[in-house]
Amino acid sequence: MTALVIAEHDNQSIKAATLNTVTAATQCGGDVHVLVAGSNASAVAAAVAKLAGVSKVLLADAPYFGEGLAENIAEQVLAIAGAYSHILAAATPYGKNILPRVAAKLDVAQISEVSKVIGPDTFERPIYAGNAIATVRSSDKVKVITVRGTAFEVAAAECGAAAVEDVRAVADAGLSQFVAREVAKNDRPELTAAKVIVSGGRGVGSGENYCKMLAPLADKLGAALGASRAAVDAGFVPNDYQVGQTGKIVAPQLYIAVGISGAIQHLAGMKDSKVIVAINKDVEAPIFSVADYGLVGDLNTVLPELTQAL
Repeated sequence: MTALVIAEHDNQSIKAATLNTVTAATQCGGDVHVLVAGSNASAVAAAVAKLAGVSKVLLADAPYFGEGLAENIAEQVLAIAGAYSHILAAATPYGKNILPRVAAKLDVAQISEVSKVIGPDTFERPIYAGNAIATVRSSDKVKVITVRGTAFEVAAAECGAAAVEDVRAVADAGLSQFVAREVAKNDRPELTAAKVIVSGGRGVGSGENYCKMLAPLADKLGAALGASRAAVDAGFVPNDYQVGQTGKIVAPQLYIAVGISGAIQHLAGMKDSKVIVAINKDVEAPIFSVADYGLVGDLNTVLPELTQAL
């Protein structure tokens, strides 16, 4: 058995979620190969070759791979898929855009959001917004899997020495065209990779109060800022701040939930955090059921005191 991991990158560096996916691939049994499809992405291939558990890196280099268009990347995966028992990608927008196309063309079922590898054909994945865990056994010849990165350790870097092999790039599918990309600029850590997250909900009251109350605390802790869906829908912050089932799945060392009631949708995205601190004036708020530490009080009083104490 050999597993193929589709690397997510920006043609210069590897994305963190790929490191978790490599760990999941090693647990499937057999060798692990990584496909780096990009434009002038040799530096990415060299970095991937140093990851623990990787035995070979396949580099497909072409200008039309540069922006990661799913139609082209999927065709490249299909061109080499016959040699693999497992095909994996991170359960990020990148992976979710590519693997369904691969699974459909291979006529197999995709196994989504895998959180545990039990065996080569048996996996666990969360269902019902994470309130239940399903054990899935696949009889498909090729297992096509998206991996929930927060459930797996990061593959160690700088300790591997895999060979880098050039593979023939498939032709441009011509089905889509890259027009533009708007990247949100943020001086804070990326939400999905942050070790500390300060997150606000509807209880914060307004976008102005969100910045006034949460930003100073995040500055003191070197934290990323997050939000519940309710806060995003109310216009307090942009939607790239959203944590939850329809937002970003996070598992930081410390998650501070401020004015968040704890709806199932939000809990699904953060309950794997190592330590959860909840601050809410409603003692009955569901967030306290998953919190390691809870503080009942008015955030407008509590947060300035906490920030000053730090």
